[in-house]
Amino acid sequence: MAKLVSKTYGEALFEVAVEKGTLDTMLEEVEAVLQVLKSNKEYISLLTHPKIPVEEKVSMAEKAFKSLSDELIGFIATIVEKGRFSEIEDILSYFISRVYEEKKIGIVKVTSAASLSNKQKKEIVAKLHETTSYSKLLMNYDVNPDLIGGMVIQIGDRVVDGSVKTKLANMAKELNKIQL
Repeated sequence: MAKLVSKTYGEALFEVAVEKGTLDTMLEEVEAVLQVLKSNKEYISLLTHPKIPVEEKVSMAEKAFKSLSDELIGFIATIVEKGRFSEIEDILSYFISRVYEEKKIGIVKVTSAASLSNKQKKEIVAKLHETTSYSKLLMNYDVNPDLIGGMVIQIGDRVVDGSVKTKLANMAKELNKIQL
């Protein structure tokens, strides 16, 4: 249900931004709001508290976000009025991913067993540009020694697991299937 809500509202915001021709500025504003909300969880609790009247919640949201565009303020007010503010982070995240999809921007998470050199990072980016349709890649690198060797690359819901840990686990499964 939460995914349906975030998709419905996120898509509505996306359509408004496209219609108004403000996709880039709306993206900047939404990223800023999301950052603020992630660092102020108490604010979400406040705007979802059942004892605070809806009108007061809307007023608080409008005052807090008064520097934003009228469209985004109105959108946030609607979210509060409909009692969906507890899902605001998912809604805004959906909007961001939808904009990235439209602009052919891929978010990539690379997890490796050891730190990668700049040369290795450039090679990964070049290979991803060759094998994907993204025009721009936002790269995130992480180190996890439990992988033993190799790396795991995730783009959206696609995962390429070339880690030694997974290869050993697959090999163990295959060996267990052998009847002696």
